[in-house]
Amino acid sequence: PLRRVADAAAAAPNVPHVLIIHEINRANLAKVFGELYFLLEYRDQPISLQYSDMEFTLPENLHIIGTMNTADRSIALVDAAMRRRFYFVEMSPAVAPVSEILSRWLAARGMSDEPARLLAELNTRLGDPDAAIGPSYLMTEHILKPGRLERIWTHGIMPLLEERFYGNRDELKKFSLQSIRAALPHSGT
Repeated sequence: PLRRVADAAAAAPNVPHVLIIHEINRANLAKVFGELYFLLEYRDQPISLQYSDMEFTLPENLHIIGTMNTADRSIALVDAAMRRRFYFVEMSPAVAPVSEILSRWLAARGMSDEPARLLAELNTRLGDPDAAIGPSYLMTEHILKPGRLERIWTHGIMPLLEERFYGNRDELKKFSLQSIRAALPHSGT
């Protein structure tokens, strides 16, 4: 995939090209990137690839974005060589702009903002940006159908929290949908 997008970027130098590597921290980065570490820093200098005699460069209009999930704690495996070559931007579910996505999504569909307010209260109670729950669980056209929100909360969100608070059932109770709803003013329930 990298060679294909690099070739496409080289053929259209005025058009930005983006390669997104989802959960980049889960790979053995030194093994995956190999000699590309050099190219990330010195794009104008060609290298010979390990398994090919051809010379290879990364065009200036090729942007590489790597995503990481801090909740899985494997970001510590991102070594200094990789950290030097990338900028890091936190995109926590509890902080704008991510924290605003669900309310904007609901408003665009003329739907109640209750799911967004519930999620905001949940993340406030969690108090840890690495444990914050993202909006995607609640971004479904059917979220306000009877029983749907309850099902998602019970079978999607609570299992994540059960793992985090394993062995502490009392602590877990404050994250139940019933408890979160009770804390919201004008929740309509």
